[in-house]
Amino acid sequence: MSRIAVIGAGAWGTALAIVLARSDRHDVKLWAFEKEVVESVNQRHVNELFLAGFAVPANVRAEGDLATTLREAEIVVSVMPSHHCRKITKQMSAHVSPQMMFVSATKGLENDSLLRMTEVIAQELKFPPRIGALSGPTFAKEVAKGDPTAITIASDDAELAATVQREFSDHTFRVYTNDDVAGVELGGALKNVIAIAAGVCDGLGLGHNTAAALITRGLTEITRLAVACGAKPATMAGLAGMGDLVLTCTGGLSRNRTVGVELGKGRKLADIIAGMHGMVAEGVLTTNAAVGLAKKMDVEMPITQQMYAILHDGKPAKDAIRELMMRPGKVE
Repeated sequence: MSRIAVIGAGAWGTALAIVLARSDRHDVKLWAFEKEVVESVNQRHVNELFLAGFAVPANVRAEGDLATTLREAEIVVSVMPSHHCRKITKQMSAHVSPQMMFVSATKGLENDSLLRMTEVIAQELKFPPRIGALSGPTFAKEVAKGDPTAITIASDDAELAATVQREFSDHTFRVYTNDDVAGVELGGALKNVIAIAAGVCDGLGLGHNTAAALITRGLTEITRLAVACGAKPATMAGLAGMGDLVLTCTGGLSRNRTVGVELGKGRKLADIIAGMHGMVAEGVLTTNAAVGLAKKMDVEMPITQQMYAILHDGKPAKDAIRELMMRPGKVE
């Protein structure tokens, strides 16, 4: 049996544990920070706090101790919020080894360093890790339900990518391989900024014309920055680019889009976040990092800049849209 440790028991981490445990070839341990999650999973086989209503297979064992979770693991899946990635990886470092394969399934950028999650993990481990990034159009509830889903594992290590593809794939979860780690990670992180913008448009009552324009021009921004950071343009047309962008901009289960909807209705960001009860909308922090990265790489990202102004400067959304529409004419 493959021994897999999933680090992070939010909705996405729990959904991945459910997928992995559907195979009788896997011994799955799920690390949770919250004691109530450990109890809920082990005693009632459900994550009542973050993914209520979806049965967790009995062969998933929740743990509150990192050392126990990581002991003898062959694949370590990192699914913590991006702002906790460095701290938790540092805690993990004493309990992992170079023989392990690492998979980052967190979509975000570190706010201060502007690093991608695989880069953060590599900095905190005591050895150069075998590592890949898992990303694509996935809502945790639909994955847990068993709706057909396609996703990408990107790694410079072809053997790791092939192993993850083989071990994670089943009749409802299809994994593709890719060698563009930067593109897959940046696509997964930056689309959350555009998703908030899409929600703002919906909250303002704007229609499909606006949404289509936003998604298309948003993808242009994402591609521009990703390519400047070494990504391949073709990756942005795939699952981790366009696929994930369309999902989070249009799907009602998107937390980032939901934040935008409430902003468009006039609610304050602090009140919206407080009402999410511990759930994370990665795009709020990623907007800061995206602006910083765009400045560093000298890349123009007008939608992202306006989202930063709405989120952090209190700029009225209608003013931001007007400024975007009145920019000097461009060649597409």
